[in-house]
Amino acid sequence: MKNSKFVFNKLTKIFEQGLITSKDLGSEILSILKSKRDEIVFRMKLTSKEEFEVLLKRVENIEKKISLLQEKSKKKTKRAKRS
Repeated sequence: MKNSKFVFNKLTKIFEQGLITSKDLGSEILSILKSKRDEIVFRMKLTSKEEFEVLLKRVENIEKKISLLQEKSKKKTKRAKRS
C-alpha cells in the first residue's frame, strides 16, 4: 500500500505541474520506476554488474578445471580384466 501511494503521489505531482503530453508522462513514469528500482537494489545490497561479471568468469574457470580433473580421473581408472 505504501508503494502504491508513492506512485500515485508522484503521478498527481506530474499532473499538477502540467505535463500534458503522453511522451512526457511516459518518460516521467519511467524515471520514477527506475529510481524506485535503484532504491530497492541499494537496499538489497546486490553486486554491481562489474562484480557479477568477474564472479561469473571465476566460476567458469573453476568449472573448466573441475571438468578437466574429472576427465583425467576417468582416464586413470582402468577396469580389471576378468580371467
